[in-house]
Amino acid sequence: MNFNQIGQVAVALLTGFGLKILGAIALWIVAQQLIDFALKLIRRGFRSQHVDPTLVNYLLNIIAVTLRIVLVVAILGFFGIETTSFAALLAAAGIAIGAAWGGLLANFAAGAFLIVFSPFKVGDFITAAGVTGTVTEIGLFTTNITTPDNVLTIVANNKIFSDNIQNFSANPYRRVDLLAQLHHDVNHNDAIARLKAKISEIPNVINNPAPDVEIITFNLAGPVLAVRPYCNNEHYWQVYFDTNKAIREAFGEAGYPIPEQRYAFSSQSANGTPNDGNSAISSASMMS
Repeated sequence: MNFNQIGQVAVALLTGFGLKILGAIALWIVAQQLIDFALKLIRRGFRSQHVDPTLVNYLLNIIAVTLRIVLVVAILGFFGIETTSFAALLAAAGIAIGAAWGGLLANFAAGAFLIVFSPFKVGDFITAAGVTGTVTEIGLFTTNITTPDNVLTIVANNKIFSDNIQNFSANPYRRVDLLAQLHHDVNHNDAIARLKAKISEIPNVINNPAPDVEIITFNLAGPVLAVRPYCNNEHYWQVYFDTNKAIREAFGEAGYPIPEQRYAFSSQSANGTPNDGNSAISSASMMS
């Protein structure tokens, strides 16, 4: 046995294999840089055509995954592995994975439908699958929503598509719904006039449609006003809080009494004898 020849063959094989490893690493690095560069060019081209950012991100994700699969197949071919067999194996594995991971495929299909039907886009403020917030990304399988308290929430696309979706950004304006309690003795017309004047001074409240201030119901404390200014979606919380302040300030400036519950009784007692003339007394007086 000639150990020198064996050693030379081993060194040659290891050298060749090592060179292939280095070549594969170099190919991976260069190809990744080219893929990233190509994706940047595609993104720039989409932006120049004013394509919807949601659709752009979705297409770029698909292109990136496809190019990386092609890259892996090319590297395997570089090592002399039969790529046709690998492609068949990849297809078989895809079928097996698809059967085992049906939920992922459902999320993928739901993501495609979300892109096609476009019930919302990136930047919209929505409620979907029980989550309320701003859409930051629509991915292949999930959608990222940032809630008002700045928490990133990742929701499966299929869960969103199979549930109700509220898009607060779809219309040019939305309504702020608040209530204002009045005392029994307050003139409701005066209160309505004061509130309308006060609300008109709030920044970002739109004039068309004009704010609504009307009696919506009654309770034991008195009439209840529905206070409903309108504003753009991005100003909702500012208008909401400022309207609460306006209700407080308007009623305080008018000197309205604090609402309190009252109970009215008939002029006859339970046995049919007349009362002493007091037709309305408080529950506290009855208890005493």
